[in-house]
Amino acid sequence: MADNLAPVLRLVTMPTDAADPTAERALVIDAQAGDERSFAALVRRHQRRAYAVARAIVLSHEDAEDAVQDAFLHAWRALDRFRPEQPFGAWLHRIVANAALDVTRRRKVRDADELTDVHASPYRDPAEARNLRERLTEALRHLPVRQRSVLVLHDVEGFRHGEIGEMLAIPEGTARSDLHHARAHLRQRLGDLRSDS
Repeated sequence: MADNLAPVLRLVTMPTDAADPTAERALVIDAQAGDERSFAALVRRHQRRAYAVARAIVLSHEDAEDAVQDAFLHAWRALDRFRPEQPFGAWLHRIVANAALDVTRRRKVRDADELTDVHASPYRDPAEARNLRERLTEALRHLPVRQRSVLVLHDVEGFRHGEIGEMLAIPEGTARSDLHHARAHLRQRLGDLRSDS
């Protein structure tokens, strides 16, 4: 398999989350045989969720894109070791989580982008919404990386504890505990918001 995935990733247009396990297994087998179009189809199926996993860990858009790119390159190179009877998404999300953690380790000090998809409430002025976003981003930065990852993967992206445990290579109970501690930390740091409302 070629190491340069740029042509394959250019084939990717719109992400789809349609998950027909039989069709996906066929794509995996074809990709393992070197079919770049099949791998491009797998990328399309999983790129949105892969980005969400990476973004939950790194918080920065640029770092998330780097992590996803690294993860898809790693997945392409390691595809021959993947067993097609396993869920491809779970395998890929674990690779993405590891790539995102690597990016986090490489960039201990950086300027983070504001969280995406945070919109001003129609009942608050934009300055209040900006202030809330800044406070939330700052509070998230103070969480340990694993707690922040668990919190965003669970509360924002909707992954279950077991799925998060698989992605981050931690027991399900640890994911639950990290979520509890992360929420408590955010409540403590943002507690005064209730009195401001």
